[in-house]
Amino acid sequence: MQVAILTVGDELLAGDTVNTNAAWLAEKIHDRGGSVRRIMTVPDEAEIIAHRVREWRETFDAVIVTGGLGGTPDDVTMDAVSMALDRNAVVDAQTRERLEEKARQFAADNPELTDEYDLELDLDEAAELPAGGQPLVTDAGWAPGCAVEDVYVFPGIPREMKAMFELVADEFDGAVVSETIHTPAPEGALGSVLSAVRERFDVAVGSYPGRGDTPGRLKVTSTDAEEVSAAVAWLRNNVEIVVAEEIEPTESGRENSSVDVANPDGQ
Repeated sequence: MQVAILTVGDELLAGDTVNTNAAWLAEKIHDRGGSVRRIMTVPDEAEIIAHRVREWRETFDAVIVTGGLGGTPDDVTMDAVSMALDRNAVVDAQTRERLEEKARQFAADNPELTDEYDLELDLDEAAELPAGGQPLVTDAGWAPGCAVEDVYVFPGIPREMKAMFELVADEFDGAVVSETIHTPAPEGALGSVLSAVRERFDVAVGSYPGRGDTPGRLKVTSTDAEEVSAAVAWLRNNVEIVVAEEIEPTESGRENSSVDVANPDGQ
């Protein structure tokens, strides 16, 4: 299953918020055997979102869109997806009922906020989905998502996005398998070996240099598990290898998960 991920938000493009959603989704889809082939971030502009969704649907098996859901003027994603699919945006009655109940529960749980502020909740607008779409609603957040044809729309707040992905995770199964080995050899010394393994086996090989005392990684990927096993065995005979037990735990990738102090959810 080949997937494209479109993350939406002016705050992402401005660097105000770190885009952790794309990395999380790519990892989860890869773990299920799918293959993410595109990741892009676009602004909160309906025409741009619609154009990209419409274009990518012709190329990939599924398109995931995250961000731009809610009740503020810059939340245009659901309307944009309706445009991309040439479907009307309609109020889903069941979703509206669930949102109404959520609103009542929020007011009961937060009387200090509802007494001090006039919460402007447009339930009809929040419950609008592309006609015929399957609403995706969780207890993790307010804004509903949607699955319609081969497009999946999730919120941008990571905890809400993760909960919603689990509702449809089984739809992203695939046949991609991979195996990673570690080597202390510098990437510059691996060129001939990487060329040779690609020529000998029907696999893709990614080389990721180490940092400090952390060894580099060679990730072998294919839809054929036997080819992956054979390629890894060949690499072990032709490249200096570090066994997993010898690798010290690191905080690798931590720089990609930092968040805006004003927005601890990361998006």
